[in-house]
Amino acid sequence: MKIALACDHGGLNLKNKIAAYLKEHGHEAVDFGTNATDSCDYPDFACPAAEAVASGECQRGIFVCSTGIGVSIVANKIPGVRCAHCHDVYCAEFTRLHNDANALALGEKVVGEGYALKIVETFLNTQFEGGRHQRRVDKISAIEKKYSK
Repeated sequence: MKIALACDHGGLNLKNKIAAYLKEHGHEAVDFGTNATDSCDYPDFACPAAEAVASGECQRGIFVCSTGIGVSIVANKIPGVRCAHCHDVYCAEFTRLHNDANALALGEKVVGEGYALKIVETFLNTQFEGGRHQRRVDKISAIEKKYSK
């Protein structure tokens, strides 16, 4: 699977660990940065990565900042992106099962590296359940279309 990765300075260490994990598990990581510890602005990296998910260039996205909140807000501004801010395996599983989330946001200062990789594994390996959940995802898409001009 081709996966867009993005972070700011607060998520750099975890993003790099996730990139190594992805490679080790046969995925292609497309790194949108940052690749430096200098203070930077997460929208500069999360936005192009989310655009790659929305366009289909990448099948999924994983975004990291200190809390995961900022990058999730940015990603969810891009039409076609359903980014879930997850800090546990249960939420990562159910956002795929029920919401067909195509992006994951994590907080480096909130989730330990080992557990973050379990969250990533769950997010990548869980398939959308469809059925009654497709109706709900369609309603989310309709709302997005209504307000995206």
